[in-house]
Amino acid sequence: MTSAAARGGRSGGAGAGDRSWPKAGRFSLDDNLAYAEWRDQTLARRPTMAEDLVVEVRDLAAPTPSERAEILRRIDAANMALYATNADAGDDELSRRDLIAFGAAFGMVAIEDHRSAGADGIVRIEVVDHGGRLGYIPYTDRAINWHTDGYYNFHGPDRAIAAMLLHCRRPAASGGINRLLDPEIAYIRLRDEDPSLIEALMRGDAMTIPAGEEAGGRPRPDNVGPVFFVHPRTGALGMRFTARKRNVVWRDDPLTHRAVQSLLGVLHDDPLIVETRLAAREGVICNNVLHDRSVFSGGGRLLYRVRYTDRVGRPGALS
Repeated sequence: MTSAAARGGRSGGAGAGDRSWPKAGRFSLDDNLAYAEWRDQTLARRPTMAEDLVVEVRDLAAPTPSERAEILRRIDAANMALYATNADAGDDELSRRDLIAFGAAFGMVAIEDHRSAGADGIVRIEVVDHGGRLGYIPYTDRAINWHTDGYYNFHGPDRAIAAMLLHCRRPAASGGINRLLDPEIAYIRLRDEDPSLIEALMRGDAMTIPAGEEAGGRPRPDNVGPVFFVHPRTGALGMRFTARKRNVVWRDDPLTHRAVQSLLGVLHDDPLIVETRLAAREGVICNNVLHDRSVFSGGGRLLYRVRYTDRVGRPGALS
């Protein structure tokens, strides 16, 4: 893990040392009563196994009211749900259309404009040996360390990646296991250990992804921001994190480094980590939870990914 002092020319975050936590409510470090009530409710309703998160969806393009209700119940409890559908749309174009319709059924319409996405906003997560995706780890068969999506492209809480769909078209012959953890659990573990750890990770310059070069040679400036933040429209907790050891710069103070080590400890063995290996026509719908991926081989593994600045919710309502 790189340790370096903050550098100039940053984009995408608050100024050095700016405080990003609210003054009142469950995520305020000054409101222990609100936090304690929220914490107890959150842990009490938490699913403990992947099986508890699964919902059968007959038609991905048109989930029924009861199917939507079951998915939303799991989102309310864990910020994620797993779904499985027996319906096979057949051709690639129809499958993609169904997935976009599925997201829209949960109010998810603000799709990220990703450089590797098709016109519909879907990114194919697969092994590639040429083209603009070559060299980026999601498009290899290698393991991916713990992260939230979009951590390298943060431009404020109201524009952050808030939700994601990950849909399996073809699984690997072996491997390709995902582990998932709700950021709310990571927050609770650290705040219970020492609230100052949360203070460190909510600072506006807690984590910097150094300047680099995008596909096609476009320059990318430093991207700086907090790890934990609160969505201004919804009051929900957001998270921006990567466990990568290179090309990340942490705020250079002992408290931040201790907070990062504590967080990595949570990600090592927390009992509420969910493990799943997606089969064909299965997927994850979530509010950008922490996740990783194990190494895999064979089978022509293909997943579709869609990322949103909307949270999972009910169409026409904030959630």
